[in-house]
Amino acid sequence: MATTVQSNKTVRQIMPTITNDEAENHHRQLRVAAYCRVSTDSDEQEMSFDAQVEFYTDKIMRNPEWCLAGIYADEGISGTQATKRPKFMQMIRQCERGNIDMIITKSVSRFARNTVDCIEYVRKLKALGIPVIFEKEGLNTMHATSEIYLSMHGVFAQSESESLSGNVRMGKAMSAKKGNVPFSYKTFLGYRRGADNQPEIDPEQAEVVRFIFDRFLAGDSLKVIKQSLERQGIPTPTGKQIWSVATLRSILKNEKYKGDALLQKTYVVDCITHKSKRNDDRPQYYVENNHPPIVSKEVFDRVQEEMARRTSKRKVKEVGTKTESGKYSSKYALTDMLICGHCGTPYRRCTWSRDGKKKIVWRCISRLDYGKKYCPDSPSIEESTLQSVIVECIKQIVQDESGYAAVEKLKRHVQMYFGKDDENSTVADEARAAELVQAITKAASGGQYTAEMQSLIEELNRIKSVIAEKKSQQTSDEQSAKRINEILESIDRMKDNPMEFDNESIRKIISCIKVMSKDEILIVFKGGIEKRVTLR
Repeated sequence: MATTVQSNKTVRQIMPTITNDEAENHHRQLRVAAYCRVSTDSDEQEMSFDAQVEFYTDKIMRNPEWCLAGIYADEGISGTQATKRPKFMQMIRQCERGNIDMIITKSVSRFARNTVDCIEYVRKLKALGIPVIFEKEGLNTMHATSEIYLSMHGVFAQSESESLSGNVRMGKAMSAKKGNVPFSYKTFLGYRRGADNQPEIDPEQAEVVRFIFDRFLAGDSLKVIKQSLERQGIPTPTGKQIWSVATLRSILKNEKYKGDALLQKTYVVDCITHKSKRNDDRPQYYVENNHPPIVSKEVFDRVQEEMARRTSKRKVKEVGTKTESGKYSSKYALTDMLICGHCGTPYRRCTWSRDGKKKIVWRCISRLDYGKKYCPDSPSIEESTLQSVIVECIKQIVQDESGYAAVEKLKRHVQMYFGKDDENSTVADEARAAELVQAITKAASGGQYTAEMQSLIEELNRIKSVIAEKKSQQTSDEQSAKRINEILESIDRMKDNPMEFDNESIRKIISCIKVMSKDEILIVFKGGIEKRVTLR
């Protein structure tokens, strides 16, 4: 027979043990930090910012149970990205080091406008045992239900930020449409804010801008210009001593330096990530003659042409390399202009070493890398011979009667252009266009769309097209004429000066040099003059 043993079950409560640290903390003041933020730099917001700092300093110092652990304040910074707020991140680091016991802030929108960031950092602080007190919403993040309410307020704050971002975006678009050009003077080289609040030229900085444009047109690469600026100790637009090639390229491509401005080049995709996108799908606005130019339109346009030319240099596959090479080099002018008359491939500078003696020669890259397979007839030419022949050819052009006759002919061509009755004049066309506009307006007043009106509109569109084409041709002709004049001036200056091979001078007047055979080269000068020269 089984027996049942009944035990007297008891439950005993064990009170928590208070450690020495907890006992000490019970009697010490809480280390309280406050976080403040305003999102713009306006005077009104600046007063609000200072008021927040003063308010929380006074509030914490007046509470006998609290001691001030710091006022962390980000001024003029958006709240959509925590990592972009340095004081906020500094406060979080102090929390992780155990230097803060509690945080107070005005509202959820002041703490963060990004819902994900808000929840993430609140949870991180909660895990450290650090509550965040949101005064406006009356939330303490250590309470069990706080995260539900916090999520709701975070969504509202993010929605408000997105709405504000949309308004700002619309305002910028309207401002651009009116032709209002913004200037970031702190990071923009060459201009400063004038007394009338409009951009004015900073003479010292403008000289740096002109130096960059001039050296680029003289044939220097961006790397060479960078090194030159650094040697001279000239600071970058942001005040740094080290220049970047990207900064120089940006300066050379910026239309503001010729007095114009292209608005809405980029736009912010959304207010949370703040990522910018190149504007290919929204309207852009081009403002001409908005402010004083630092370089002329002609110089600026020539720089754009030169940049395009260097970028589009023919790529040549070199033996032993994985990719094609089409990089511009400013070290030797001949690298950029000497080409093979048989296969069209550029020539490359090489060093020959025979019997302990070295000499510099130029060789067709195709012949050099692949032998006679693709270019069997291209010769190798000694550099000294090539340079002396080029100098002699230029001397003949500027000093000998036979050569100078070609220059005089070119001069007459330019003079004829400036002196002739311009066949591209648009005066008559513009007058006819004005008549057509009046006729169309009169016909439209009847309220009916007639065949006559259709005919007038078609004629107006045709004349507008003709006017646009003529103006484009005028601009092209003027630029060509000015370019030829510059070349002629360079040639004239060489008349009375001792002549020697100089990379910069050669670039100014010679377009290209074709190696026709081992005995002959064809020198093509800018402006159209061609001279066949015998190698000797």
